[in-house]
Amino acid sequence: QVQFVESGGGLVQPGGSLRLSCVVSGFNDDYDAIGWFRQAPGKERVAISCVNTNDGSSYYADSVKGRFTISRDDAKNTVYLQMNSLKPEDTAVYSCATAFMVATLACKGLDYWGKGTQVTVSS
Repeated sequence: QVQFVESGGGLVQPGGSLRLSCVVSGFNDDYDAIGWFRQAPGKERVAISCVNTNDGSSYYADSVKGRFTISRDDAKNTVYLQMNSLKPEDTAVYSCATAFMVATLACKGLDYWGKGTQVTVSS
């Protein structure tokens, strides 16, 4: 069973930065991607960024391109999301999940999800 534990969320001012961490356990060959997803109050959960665990390719939603960077440290079983130039509209619960990528064009969450970490961008 794949498990995710997210951390690193918090309250940050507009223009600030946060780095989210996602510790992964039980990841197996049934999946080839891990993604970060977010859900704002009253809105659907959407894919923000995903990474292919085989070739390292990545997907970014248009809303975060140029501001967010996904990376992973296999020795620590951790996937990171560096978030810069944060905006109030980035406020949401951010979760990790197993994912399916269509090249670098799209990403969909599958099966296993973490509980998430709250990110609030406000002055």
